[in-house]
Amino acid sequence: MNATAGMILALAVGTYAFRLVGPALHGRVELPARVRELLSAGAVVLLTALLATGALTEGGGFAGWARPAGVLVGGVLAWRRAPFAVVVLGAAGTAAVLRLAGVA
Repeated sequence: MNATAGMILALAVGTYAFRLVGPALHGRVELPARVRELLSAGAVVLLTALLATGALTEGGGFAGWARPAGVLVGGVLAWRRAPFAVVVLGAAGTAAVLRLAGVA
């Protein structure tokens, strides 16, 4: 077995173990309210960082204005509880129209 296959196997076992821990410990471990609040806030921060990184950068540099505008439109549509297809098409359409107009 080469090193890549070993790493893939280790990640697969670790992922499966994480999936088993939730149901196995449900009801046995009680987290304090403060820890639950911090975990919730941490999840929001991580998702926001992922969104910003994906929306603003490409190849180590700025992605241009079309992509962040599309993400902004998609975010507004999602916030307004539009159907998922409308959110995706609105974001993609906004970026496409801006790129066609010459906004990089």
